[in-house]
Amino acid sequence: MRSPSALDLARHVAACVLVAAGLLGTVHAADKGKEPVSFQHKDWALQCDNTRACRAVGYQSESGESEPVSMRLTREAGPDTPVLVDLQVSTEKASPASLHLKVGALSLPGLKGDTPSVPAAQVPRLLQELLKNEEATVAAGKDRWVLSLAGVTAVLLKMDEAQGRVGTPGALVRKGTKPEASVLPSLPAPVIKAVTPMPARKGDAALAKPLVAALDRASTEGQCNGDDAFNPANVQVYRLTERKVLLSVPCGMGAYNFSSLLWVANDRPPYKPEPLQDVDGDFDPASGMVHSAMKGRGIGDCWWVREWQFDGQGFVLRSESGDGMCRGFAGGAWQLPTYVTR
Repeated sequence: MRSPSALDLARHVAACVLVAAGLLGTVHAADKGKEPVSFQHKDWALQCDNTRACRAVGYQSESGESEPVSMRLTREAGPDTPVLVDLQVSTEKASPASLHLKVGALSLPGLKGDTPSVPAAQVPRLLQELLKNEEATVAAGKDRWVLSLAGVTAVLLKMDEAQGRVGTPGALVRKGTKPEASVLPSLPAPVIKAVTPMPARKGDAALAKPLVAALDRASTEGQCNGDDAFNPANVQVYRLTERKVLLSVPCGMGAYNFSSLLWVANDRPPYKPEPLQDVDGDFDPASGMVHSAMKGRGIGDCWWVREWQFDGQGFVLRSESGDGMCRGFAGGAWQLPTYVTR
């Protein structure tokens, strides 16, 4: 069965509200507008990002005996945009030199690469076969994987709805005669500014003790495991600006996820450390970026990844991606963007 924690994680991330602000010690983001579309049915799932680009993914049935296999369908927003199709299989053997995809009456041998792509000329026929059949097979020599098509029609219909294609000639499921020009356009990705933090100063590390003493630990209840997290020897202080520093406190976040809580503070009394709401992870002083990667279950076959960028004023959401379906791929099969920036 799919790990409940993976679904909880995806829902938690999707529900996060990032408050726009221009003050240090807060996180702000460009207006995300309508929340990106996320949908799952049986063995298929859909994730669209803030530009309206959509990616549908399908896997082997959880009740079957197939080793992990996945198909990804990618489509940018806007009229007359093509569908790109990629495959991926998991095996304990050496990576296959090529794969042979069969769906209904369609046979596509010689698909090469770690994530081989279906030739563009064959994609329209493939889409027809996906909607008419219950499963597809992928083979490499004597090895065989079975891709479930349970849920694909509902997911591709949801993709059409999210991109405003229902009833148009380019719809994947419900085609019609509405003009292709009526399809929703692509939305521009927000532009963010990346600012490199100032170099560390002599004495910054010594700020750990007074900064920890100034923290309101009540706000971290349930997030930090024990007092060791607040031992000044275990925390890190990073220089951000002339007068501001970032305090990183290592905190256990669950049975198999680990992260750090972050505060921005003055580098002299009064320190006034302010927690970064909805921002946690590892800070890279060279780039000014905070990176958070949380896996949905212990074996690490599904992940949710977020990154925030220091822009000189605070931390702005830079990217967000994940896949809530845990289907046996080490490290996860795909990272499906929900939020992208330039």
